[in-house]
Amino acid sequence: MKVVLLADVKGTGKKNDIVEVSDGFARNMLFKKKLAKPATNEEVNSLRIKREAENFHRQEELKRLMAIAKELNGKEVVCVVKCGENGKLFGSVTNDDVASALKKLGYEIDKRKISFDTIKQLGVYTAEIKLIADVPCKIRLRVVDK
Repeated sequence: MKVVLLADVKGTGKKNDIVEVSDGFARNMLFKKKLAKPATNEEVNSLRIKREAENFHRQEELKRLMAIAKELNGKEVVCVVKCGENGKLFGSVTNDDVASALKKLGYEIDKRKISFDTIKQLGVYTAEIKLIADVPCKIRLRVVDK
């Protein structure tokens, strides 16, 4: 019997998969626990349409992130911090500081996607933003005193 899984079932499949299972397993376990429903033509078609829509939205999001990465690559971001004598910072520059500096430029970037070495002096540094796994985006980070 073909069924559409409504949740992940260990040893059978993942949510929204169409799988072939025995009649007894479907009736006695999957249907009773509401883990699956019969794979009718309507269910299969609605699942196909749903997958196509998800693929379309994923592709659109990927295009948007690629455009942002291309726009940001090589851009200089100024981070204003408080420092003492000889350009030594009180504390260090954090991902949150860089994210807020990017926000002032009009880019909503999650601070967890920004990475750079520890910065404890004034100067120019390189930071990497990982919007997409295989697309590197490097910005110049200028740390200046208030």
